[in-house]
Amino acid sequence: MAFQTYSLFVLSVIMISFGHVESRLNLLQLQNDIDKLKADFNSSHSDVADGGPIFTERLSSWTERNEKRIILSQIISMYLKMLENTDRSKSHVRNIAEELHTLKESLSDGSKKMEDLKDLTKLQMSDLKIQRKAVNELFSVLQKLGDTSSSHKRKRRQFQRLCKC
Repeated sequence: MAFQTYSLFVLSVIMISFGHVESRLNLLQLQNDIDKLKADFNSSHSDVADGGPIFTERLSSWTERNEKRIILSQIISMYLKMLENTDRSKSHVRNIAEELHTLKESLSDGSKKMEDLKDLTKLQMSDLKIQRKAVNELFSVLQKLGDTSSSHKRKRRQFQRLCKC
């Protein structure tokens, strides 16, 4: 039951967050397909509840729309990877995979941002050439950080002026 609820919750958040018309994704049909997928994976097994949710917990800390696009694009990729090894002759598996592919395409900018983050983790910061390049870019990076923090302060001040709290 928990997996079903979490899966539908994740897909609902994706659809609502990115303005897809509900008729484009029939949530009731998708719910039936997810129920069948649950049966395929025997997701009513007692170990499913161990350790809590794997995706929905992470969604709560990603609050900005662009941030959500990043994490949701990664979550969808993980669902698609999981379904690669599933029997595609079953219509419910195909339906779910098709919807996930459609959603992934709408989140392509989030995928690119995720790849940028992965590439950053691969940088060999012990490499002298990388260190030289990084030092040359340090001032520019700090300027951009200053720009974003002053923009947030400005937005906060504007909100406080407008708010009659």
